[in-house]
Amino acid sequence: MSEENNPAEPDIYPESEEYPAEDSFGFGDDLELNQFDGLPFSSRYYKLLKERKTLSVWKVRSEFEEALINNQLVIASGTAKTGRSTQIPQWCAEFCLSVQYQHGMVVCTQTDRQQAVDLALRVADEMDVNIGHEVGYTIPLETCCSSDTVLRYCTDDMLLREMMSDPFLEHYGVIIIDQAHERTVSTDILLGLLKDILLQRPELRVVVLAIPPMTDKLLSHYGSIPLISLEASSPAEVVHSNSGNKDYFYSALRLVLEIHRTKEDGDVVVFFASAEEVHCAHSILQKEGTRLGAELGQMVPVVLCPGQGGQLPVLTEQPDSERSRRVFLSTQKGEDMWWPTESVNFVIDTGVQKKMVYNPRIRANSEVLRPISQCQADLRKQLCGPTGKCFCLYPEDSQLPAETSPQILESNITPTVLFLKRIEIAGLGQCDFIDRPDPEGLMQALEELDYLAALDDDGNLSEIGIIMSEIPLDPQMAKALLASCEFDCVSEMLTIAAMLSAPSCFREPPAGMTHEAVQCHRKFQHPEGDHFTLINIYNAFKQSQREQYFSAEKWCQDYFLDHSALKMAEAIRSELTDTLNRIELPISEPSFGTKTNTHNIKRALLAGFFMQIARDVDGSGNYFILTHKHVAHVHPLSSYGAQSHKLGLPEWVVFHDYTLSENNCMRTVSEISPQVFIQMAPLYFFYNLPPSESKDILQDMLDPDGSRKRKDEKQKTTTINGSCGAVVPQTYDRCVIQ
Repeated sequence: MSEENNPAEPDIYPESEEYPAEDSFGFGDDLELNQFDGLPFSSRYYKLLKERKTLSVWKVRSEFEEALINNQLVIASGTAKTGRSTQIPQWCAEFCLSVQYQHGMVVCTQTDRQQAVDLALRVADEMDVNIGHEVGYTIPLETCCSSDTVLRYCTDDMLLREMMSDPFLEHYGVIIIDQAHERTVSTDILLGLLKDILLQRPELRVVVLAIPPMTDKLLSHYGSIPLISLEASSPAEVVHSNSGNKDYFYSALRLVLEIHRTKEDGDVVVFFASAEEVHCAHSILQKEGTRLGAELGQMVPVVLCPGQGGQLPVLTEQPDSERSRRVFLSTQKGEDMWWPTESVNFVIDTGVQKKMVYNPRIRANSEVLRPISQCQADLRKQLCGPTGKCFCLYPEDSQLPAETSPQILESNITPTVLFLKRIEIAGLGQCDFIDRPDPEGLMQALEELDYLAALDDDGNLSEIGIIMSEIPLDPQMAKALLASCEFDCVSEMLTIAAMLSAPSCFREPPAGMTHEAVQCHRKFQHPEGDHFTLINIYNAFKQSQREQYFSAEKWCQDYFLDHSALKMAEAIRSELTDTLNRIELPISEPSFGTKTNTHNIKRALLAGFFMQIARDVDGSGNYFILTHKHVAHVHPLSSYGAQSHKLGLPEWVVFHDYTLSENNCMRTVSEISPQVFIQMAPLYFFYNLPPSESKDILQDMLDPDGSRKRKDEKQKTTTINGSCGAVVPQTYDRCVIQ
């Protein structure tokens, strides 16, 4: 396995100074065969091999291979720029090849789907094999693998889902957890479960790739294990801003233009707080770029938000040999990505990030703006080479948190608890979390699963819970989809689930076209609510695919809809249909538009989303949310938001999403009747609701006789206490920015 005698990567450089020509080998004794596919190496292989050996990870190759042979678990510490994500998986594939894949193949996890694809394509190129054969990838809704695959890149959530059918991951001889420092929920669960799997499978090898201080945390969590430190590149020159970062957005844009005017070589990377800021910056820089003089060269802003794009665009060469300057606009998720470019010479770090933090008490996310961690700041500084500059738009003495906060402490863990309950059935022990979930969040998750009938009296998964765990949706939506089988509206609920799982299908209209976009979207609006509007949009999209005289892409463009989002919804719906067929659940024929079907869709929705009910308390759109007594409003893009003056606002609604932010808006809202809510909600959930006028109204419907008695008693109490003081009117808590 050492570099000198490794047959899979020969260090052969014939007379040619750089690498041999393809025809220099002929078919003589010097022909070197690729052990992964048995074919001769191409000239490109030798060219890439020479480039690979310049990566800092190659300095520790022998040390890593020795550690892999002698230990079950190895930690490698270094950024993506060291080459860890492309080289270490190849060496692990050679390790599995050396034992003839007796214990399985290699899998390498990534936190971002596009990153998994890009890495697989690059590594297939470096190994001189075909993508989808010896090297493949698996991401949500797409698999590119075969029976020949020996190295597979996949997203961490896909590997976790694989454990449902293969709890001990026996298909794999080496499991590589990349980007462990990102602290995603799926990666943290994998790290916790692998500790138990390693005890059950002594032949398994696990490699964890991370950066400090996460490596120190892993060492204390796993005990005495080898740590391979990869040499970091020399730090760039760092320039800090002494002013506060309140105006960080426009400060960053001004700095981009100043850099471009200097005519210094090199691309620019700018880190903003959110994807919304990235797209806004892209629009502004595009406009500003047209006003710059031709002598400065072209400035090309490029959106680089993980999950929203492919590989980096190629630089265009100008006729007078002046090249364009790319300005990469990214968020906190783009810091430790593998980038196939060395052209970055400037980094602008705003030092802040917008995150969604889940509050289990009110079952809602809060949008918070917070500083990045020191770990993230160090990553950004290393993105440009030693000759580059990193501009930090915050003071040098700023107190940044040491590490990235684990997502498992800030998100709704109900899906996680459902998964772990399912894994318990498969025989795996308890998940040994690096950071244990918050007890309050854990109790709320168990309570929610109990309300959804996913747990039995002993706290184990019920039959319904087992079926829900098979469906790749959040538990509430999975329960609604299951209920639709009973109410004969599966086709419609599949569409709703797919549309809500995909990104928003509404495209941001160009400047000055907002009114036209609203008019187009209004054509799809359904009087019963947004869930029904989504069905209208999906059905119209499917109809556009059958048209002969124009394409679906053109149709989406004309109606200000996102074609890629609708295509993803189509793929999700297909996957959900396959899942229902696999577990032999009935799929009813579509009957959208009938009165019975509309009623049944609402019943199915309430079977899963009875915890997300609100009532208009004053007829003006102030909706009181029954579970936590906060007041919210319907989102302006909702059917009711746009047409409230025509349709009138419904008194009772079910909503899909609610976020504590400046507007406190409910998204995807549909009208319901309180009678259907009482019918569908579990009785013990209803009695656990906090006291309110809205609950009393429901109580009157549920028990009219008991309600009269309570009113009589209340009137007597009011009369007796009337002389003691005034009756305090009911108040509703209003949300504030958390």
